[in-house]
Formats: sequence, C-alpha cells, structure tokens
Amino acid sequence: MKASVLHELGAPPVVEELDLRSLRPHEVRVRLAASGVCHTDLSIRDGSMPALLPTTLGHEGAGVVAEIGSGVTRTKPGDHVVLSWVAPCRACLHCLRGAAHLCVHGLDHGFGDPYADGPAGPVWPAMGCGTLAEETLLPETAVIPISAELPLEQAALLGCGVLTGVGAVVRTAHVRPGETVLVVGCGGVGLAAVQGARLSGAARILAADPSPSARERALASGATHVIDPAADDVPAAARELTDGHGVDHGIEVVGLSTTIRSTYDATRRGGIVTVVGAGRFDDDVSIPALSLMADAKQIRGSVFGSTDPDRDLPPLVDLVLRGALDVNALVTRRIGLADVDGAFAAMTAAEVARSVVVFG
Repeated sequence: MKASVLHELGAPPVVEELDLRSLRPHEVRVRLAASGVCHTDLSIRDGSMPALLPTTLGHEGAGVVAEIGSGVTRTKPGDHVVLSWVAPCRACLHCLRGAAHLCVHGLDHGFGDPYADGPAGPVWPAMGCGTLAEETLLPETAVIPISAELPLEQAALLGCGVLTGVGAVVRTAHVRPGETVLVVGCGGVGLAAVQGARLSGAARILAADPSPSARERALASGATHVIDPAADDVPAAARELTDGHGVDHGIEVVGLSTTIRSTYDATRRGGIVTVVGAGRFDDDVSIPALSLMADAKQIRGSVFGSTDPDRDLPPLVDLVLRGALDVNALVTRRIGLADVDGAFAAMTAAEVARSVVVFG
C-alpha cells in the first residue's frame, strides 16, 4: 500500500510502499477513503508534537473495514467507519470518570510496536492512526462504525477537526443559548467551533483571523461578526461588539501565547477561556496574577474537544445528514498523497481550511 511517510523532522514526507503487519487480536484493518491534513500533522513534521520515526502521517480519516482480528465485536468487514486517534481503554481513572479523551492509554497504539515495514525498515503510525495511507491498522476501540448514508469524504473530518472544534464549544466550554462567543483562528477546527457555537444557540459569534478568505469562511459557517487581528485590536473589538463587557466565551484555536492572551483579554469578567490550539512547550503564557483572582475568569484546556467518540460521533453524523452541520465548508482542496507537503505550505500560508486526501 502507498503511504505518506515522514523520515526526518522538518523534511517533506515521501510517498512509499509499505507492507502492513498481520492483524493481532482486537485489531482492525481499514481501507481508507479519505483523510484530512490537520495542523497537528504539520506539528509532527516540525517536531512540536512527539512521534516515532519513520512515521506514516495522518490521524483524521474514514474508510471501510477490510479485515478484523480475533475477538473484534464492534465492527465487521464492509462497515463504514471513522477513525479516532484516541483509543479509550475504558478501565483507567479518567475513562471510569467519563473523560475518555484523557485516557492514559489512549495513545499507546502510536508508540508501541511498528505497524508496517517500508524500504528503510519498520514504520509507526502517527497518532496511532496513519491515515495518510491507503490502509491502516488500529485497535477496535479506535474504529467507530457509522451510517453508510454519509459520504466517507465528509465523514473523515469528523474524526478530529469536527469533534475537536464542536466538542470544545459543547463539551468543554458548555456554551448556552444566548451567550456570546469569540473564536480566534478560523482554520478547519476554528470553523467547526464557529458551527458548534451556532448549533449551541450563541447570540453573537465573533471570529478573528488575519486571512480574508478565512473570515469569509467563518461568516459562511455562522459567524455574526469577523475581526481582522492585523488591523484591529481583538479585545477592543470584542468589547465594542458586546456592549463593552467582552465575550462570555473565548475559544482559542491557534496555540500561540500571544493569541491565548488576546483571547483572555477579550473575555468578560467571570467568562470562560477555552484553549484548543496546540502550542509549543517553550511558549509560556503570561497573565497578571491579580487578574486571575479579581476577574474570576476560568481558563480551560481542551484536548479532542473533551469528547468521547463512541458517544459524540453518532450525533454529529446525524447533524451532517440533516444538513445542520456543514462539513463541506471546512474543505478547501481535494488532493492526492503526493500533495501532502503542498498542503502544509498552503496551511502555513492560511490559504486553506482543510486539504483532504481522497483515495480512488
């Protein structure tokens, strides 16, 4: 099978022929139909996110089950499935407390034994998924069967970008009808957050992004107002649009200390700041200690949108099928495996919300 493989941090991935190892008990082999190219893939390429090298990139995909290992009960060959980079164990402290997204074993499948052999030797799947490939192997808990009515090209985006963005609004921030929301960063995850705010009944949805095309996409996804950080002070603009108070919810989807601080400053006293963007370990956020007490704001981190894929994916599928959630609005380009590095360049230049690799 062909796969987009990263051999060296900072270097372009290359398309190689890989041979998947044999299935083990409770594993599933999936033939991919489509895979999104996520910013986390770029972070893995550049070394901001950990991975074993060489690695097959990609963690946001959907396809058809081709084969199952012994003991698999949740799916069968021929099923349409979405892949999850979190594979909950359902037995650790976090899983038992209903926080599957924090499972201590959820990423083990990306750092265990290699899943394939390539021209240069063993290869590992990035984020345990390796979806930028024609096929992949995963634990059955990372494979979620869905309705065959939903086109797999649309379903692919549910596995990370949509779950993360919508989940950050619904599951982490708990946005309520009538509240005001600011989304900072309008790539694929940010646009999903805008749609999550719309679905939650937010009265005003502000979207901030320096890219004119990103702001246009945010308006099409449900934003009521857009802000250009290159021309306007985001906190001041947010206060002006909320009767001087600031927003109830600031959703940061960039992962920079500067944008996190700006989102904090744009949020009203007693408001909630939800950090979704994946930043660097050496990028510290500075907030006055007195403000943390006197302004009584809450700062929440959000990994995987605080979602449980078994619980939260089926309702999202229904929303897409009913036309209430527009995943096509997140897709800017459809590409092939050889174009992945070009997708990274387009992402860095803010030319796209999502590039999607479509397999024939």
